[in-house]
Amino acid sequence: MRVNATAAIRVALATIGFSTLAMALDAGLAAWALLRFIAGVGSAWVLIQTSALVLARLAPLGQPILPGVLFTGVGTGVTFAGVLCVLLMALDAGSSTAWLVLGVASLAITAALWSAFESCSEENAAPGVPPPWTWEQARLVIAYGAYGFGYIIPATFLPVMAREVVSDPAVFGWAWPMYGAAAMLSTLGVARFAGHYSNRAVSIACHVVMALGVAAPVIWPGIGGIVLAALFVGGTFVVFTLVGLQDARSVAGAAAPRLMAAMTAAFAFGQIAGPLAVSFLVSAGGSISAALLAACAMLLAGALLLISWRC
Repeated sequence: MRVNATAAIRVALATIGFSTLAMALDAGLAAWALLRFIAGVGSAWVLIQTSALVLARLAPLGQPILPGVLFTGVGTGVTFAGVLCVLLMALDAGSSTAWLVLGVASLAITAALWSAFESCSEENAAPGVPPPWTWEQARLVIAYGAYGFGYIIPATFLPVMAREVVSDPAVFGWAWPMYGAAAMLSTLGVARFAGHYSNRAVSIACHVVMALGVAAPVIWPGIGGIVLAALFVGGTFVVFTLVGLQDARSVAGAAAPRLMAAMTAAFAFGQIAGPLAVSFLVSAGGSISAALLAACAMLLAGALLLISWRC
């Protein structure tokens, strides 16, 4: 059964907004975990359906900058949420208030965009059995999973590391907005030079640059390493999504939404495995530094996997 992309995007956005709003309730850890799971599923639906729908419409236009503009939304959202949290910290607002404000903001943006999807429709795809999986598609999925693992550790613990170095929330709180701003600007920069390098070459570069950013707080302890991590990790994680999902279209053709879904699932699996690995390392007597180096190694392994492709 084919899912109507417009309906899926609308429902997913509303789901994200309401699940974020519900985080303001004192419902306990289990309920919060369920709410974050629901929000994660909604985010995955938005990413897959929007990418499949919009990238197909942008490709015939021959304007490489347009996909970059589409994916700046991720960095813009991160920056907006980060700045909002900094302001709330300055007002001594609690976490419940922060979730309430973020939930209301999410629903307000969803309401403002609701009618924008009325003119959207899916491409008419010929019915039939989807083509079998290929090793080339599988490698893209594996690399995306490695990227999720490498990305989530600094994304989760970067504000914590910043707080350990600088106790003033007016300072360490800007680690996340900086991260989002780097994600926003990098997608436009890469799109501007699209055509000079293949998607796969950019993917390899993203793995290596992110690996350097992940290792930066270990190599250069202090605020300098944290700033580099925010710039290098924030500046690559959306870029890899941009070029990876475009690559999925060229690799899988009409089956691209299926491949995009598998890549997103692998990325989510990496995001789950990352914090679990940190917990295991810390409980075994290790440190966040060991986890960062493990993430660095995973990213370099993903780069090596991609290098085996033709670039």
